[in-house]
Amino acid sequence: MDLTVLYRGPLASCDYDCPYCPFAKRRDTTAQLRADRAALERFARWAAGSEDRLSLLFTPWGEGLVRSWYRRTLAELSHLPHIRRVAVQTNLSCRTDWLAEADPDTLALWCTYHPGQTPYDRFLAKCRDLADRGVRHSVGVVGLAEHLELARRLRADLPSHVYLWINAAEGHTYEDGEADAWTALDPLFPYSRHPHASAGLPCRTGESVISVDGEGTVRRCHFVPAELGNLYDGSYRAALRPRACPLAVCDCHIGYVHLETLPLYDVYAGGVLERIPAATPPVRALPFVPAADVGAP
Repeated sequence: MDLTVLYRGPLASCDYDCPYCPFAKRRDTTAQLRADRAALERFARWAAGSEDRLSLLFTPWGEGLVRSWYRRTLAELSHLPHIRRVAVQTNLSCRTDWLAEADPDTLALWCTYHPGQTPYDRFLAKCRDLADRGVRHSVGVVGLAEHLELARRLRADLPSHVYLWINAAEGHTYEDGEADAWTALDPLFPYSRHPHASAGLPCRTGESVISVDGEGTVRRCHFVPAELGNLYDGSYRAALRPRACPLAVCDCHIGYVHLETLPLYDVYAGGVLERIPAATPPVRALPFVPAADVGAP
């Protein structure tokens, strides 16, 4: 069968400290890092030996690619014939030379630019390096007002084929004019602007999409705590079936992209995990105005 797996191990440390980040914050101890490495290696062994056709998305609480075991695991898994896609969410702070060991037809990166955490030119240089290497990737920014001018600059500087996505900031309400400015950069921003009513609606999670933690506990997705079984003893298999969402709303892309009532599997055909649309959306990007010049006569 075709199975999509979202893996999130115990890793929670990050080299950034974004004030808007909803993820856990901690400095992992040596013991915690060892545990995360062991959990990831166990998952990789399972994936390597699976008889399913797998699509894998790594969504760590922290930043995975600064850890050698994540880089090595992604590169190794990318060469296996039964793995259709292996993707990871990253702030792109790591070096990129390890990508030479990966299969660019299988590996993909979901990259987020965090203004204030890394110099703009450094982030852009890494994006251009990905493009030069032929690595599939999307690039995005959290849609806060203070990020708008840099997002416009990023859209102007990125290769035209690279999709720039905008995430609605958690808990933020967008007035129409504000939303229009973000939609000018990302025509798919309206999908992120409002939480999606999901209660009782059919969703692929729990049937062809599952979430797995470092212990191998399987859930339908990261946002529904009910357990379906364990990955490593195979007990989850009997629980896979079509099912409706039990939550009132779904407000995260890695969740609502799987709702059957939304057209996003068609929009992102071939790039669901790495958030790359099948066709590059036309943008109405406004010209970049340096922050120092904003409001100048």
